[in-house]
Amino acid sequence: MLPLAQAAQAAIDLPTVDWRAIAPELALLVAGVVAILWVAFFPRQRATVVVLTLAGLVTAAFLTAWNWDLERVAFQGGFAADGITRYAGVILLACGALATLLIAADQGEDKRVPPEVLPLLLFALTGMDLLAAASDLLVAFVALEILSLSLYVMVGATGRRRAREAALKYFLLGAFSSAFLVYGIALVYGATGTTSLHGIADAVADATNDSRLLLAGTALIAVGFCFKVAAVPFHMWTPDVYQGAPASITAFMAGATKTAAFAVFLRVFVGGLGGLATSWRPVVAVVAAVTMLGGAVLAAIQSDVKRMLAYSSVNHAGYVLIGLAAASPEGISASMFYLLAYALMVIGAFAVVQYAERGRLVGAPHPEGDVPVERWRGFGRRHPLAGGLFALFLFSLAGIPPALSGFWAKYFVFQAGVDAGLAWLVVVGVVSSVIAAFLYLRIVVVTFLSEPSAEQLEATGPKAGAPAPALDLALAAAGALTVAIGFAPQVLVTAARAAGRILG
Repeated sequence: MLPLAQAAQAAIDLPTVDWRAIAPELALLVAGVVAILWVAFFPRQRATVVVLTLAGLVTAAFLTAWNWDLERVAFQGGFAADGITRYAGVILLACGALATLLIAADQGEDKRVPPEVLPLLLFALTGMDLLAAASDLLVAFVALEILSLSLYVMVGATGRRRAREAALKYFLLGAFSSAFLVYGIALVYGATGTTSLHGIADAVADATNDSRLLLAGTALIAVGFCFKVAAVPFHMWTPDVYQGAPASITAFMAGATKTAAFAVFLRVFVGGLGGLATSWRPVVAVVAAVTMLGGAVLAAIQSDVKRMLAYSSVNHAGYVLIGLAAASPEGISASMFYLLAYALMVIGAFAVVQYAERGRLVGAPHPEGDVPVERWRGFGRRHPLAGGLFALFLFSLAGIPPALSGFWAKYFVFQAGVDAGLAWLVVVGVVSSVIAAFLYLRIVVVTFLSEPSAEQLEATGPKAGAPAPALDLALAAAGALTVAIGFAPQVLVTAARAAGRILG
């Protein structure tokens, strides 16, 4: 009789562990475990947790560079080490490093932000990295739940009423979207007999499969992904969660979550379900158009800066969807470049919001974290450096000056859309950009050309605190990278083209 271990191996085809392929994710996971144990035994030593988090990110970055030329599918088709994995990994690690600095500043100024947030950030990044590399629908679902559960706790970590409310809304709607995703995966499995993207792509090419069941599963999977990328009409959670969470955590969510979700969205639909592109492309194009216009219009009528940026995030999701609707390698590379540029812009914008909140530079802090536009009157003249950076990020989000990364991000997705025969969708994108530009210019005008009220001047007087050095460093890095990418976009576009070749 065979030993128990040999019998189990004979009954179950165990996958070979490709340690090199998953090395960056393992580094993040180990760093997260070490950090959470440190917090459990030494809760007062917050600076050490920051150092451990940054060390984990640096190690993961080194391992990502080590794997840069790695092109293979590991774990029996469940994990793809390819261009889209590496490119998304770079964006996610950059978001994690900037968010760590913002959270470190938050912990220094506001002790209500617990040290457990940083280990949770590492766990969320682990899930995001796995999601971007998922070449199997089940792996994608597990990775999605890892990052979602971490984010639910991070959103409500401060304990404020609105933060708890935002976390509960995020959790309930997230669970609802996960149910759609699981049901969609089940239907796709029923139609194809596999959850592997490579196997699904082969099954889609087989005319004998039940196309109705496959299309139904595709639609449900699209609903689950649209929730994560905050596409209309699945964006309802975005403004409440972005406003309720601290600016540091919101910045991380806005940049990193969208990157990971779009990476798997592109991989599943263009890679696994590319043979059904004629069926899902028109739907994605319509969702992109509604998302761009809806996000721009709703952002323009908001009175709170964080809610404006939340709806702006919805608007920008529509631009990335143009690359998905193109369903081509050029569309994938344009979308990935857009995600890089957007992540830096939006993290920088929320960093300025945090700078103003923590330094009491836009009036006394609101107990629930509200940041009305009127409280920014004269902020740019009284604090020219922070105000100038805020204007830089807003102009880049608007895509106005060619010298900033936002312009080139929109240019490349629009070009991919035109090349794919979606000129009408590009026209909608241009119109929504004009509407959104009004929003960004409105904030800049209030910031630089309006006079602050007497009450606001009193609240931002000698008692105003100085922002932390970590926050200053994050602001400087986001601003410098936004300008640098604008002056030399071709370097990163060339790297993004490798993301257009998906292994399945």
